[in-house]
Amino acid sequence: MTQIRVALVQTDPGADKATNVETALALVAEAAAAGADVVTLPETFHFRGSSEERRASAEPVPGPLSETLSAAAKRHGVYLLGGSYNELHADDEDQRTFNTSQLFGPDGQLLATYRKIHLFDVVIEGRMKAMESSRNRPGDRAVVADTSFGRVGLTVCYDLRFPELYRVLAQAGAGLVFAPSNFSERTGRDHWETLIRCRAIENGMYMVAPATIGNGGAGFEAYGRSMIVDPWGTVVACAPDTVGVTIATIDMARVDAVRTSIPSLQHLRPDAYNVR
Repeated sequence: MTQIRVALVQTDPGADKATNVETALALVAEAAAAGADVVTLPETFHFRGSSEERRASAEPVPGPLSETLSAAAKRHGVYLLGGSYNELHADDEDQRTFNTSQLFGPDGQLLATYRKIHLFDVVIEGRMKAMESSRNRPGDRAVVADTSFGRVGLTVCYDLRFPELYRVLAQAGAGLVFAPSNFSERTGRDHWETLIRCRAIENGMYMVAPATIGNGGAGFEAYGRSMIVDPWGTVVACAPDTVGVTIATIDMARVDAVRTSIPSLQHLRPDAYNVR
């Protein structure tokens, strides 16, 4: 199939993991009932809180949360992107977790597991500081998965600032890339849409970016504006500033059409990219 209905689930998770997961599952059910073929959750849909609390909420993979997501995908007969959550790692010396995203098929089968490569360590104008590496360890590989509507790539949030990753995914055959995010309001209002549209245009691919909104009762304010952008860079769906579900129908045939019109992937000149 080339035409699919894609749902963006936008949530405002706090420090109550059980409530966060319950809310997310209810919105997945709502999206499926509305006819979605693909349902996507945002980064850290399961929990937002301190680094210590995040560690306490972490789980192994496979584990209870991955099994819950698998069951939801199968129950509703949808592809389900499990946003991202904190994955325990059996390492006594390094207590940091992975920020892990998973994609499940309509039969509940796990299709891909991606561990966020780029960690958000920034200080912005002395007013906003984030050190994701203090609680998470980085992944070490790009990931693609095969689906009934083509090959897809998995990324998470801060990865958006690294075009090299998206180029690699495009070269691996991905015509759609997921970017579940917990993007800060401070950077989101200037960078969010621009980054998503750039990655789509550069690679002639769909970008599907479900996001958190609000602060979940904590200090970090998330931008929201979950978004789907087509391979031409056109915004085909943008969530309002509230918790909920936003659905759009996309046509994967547009990927080939755009890549044929502007074949930039065929015009790469890596041999000429050495600075002399």
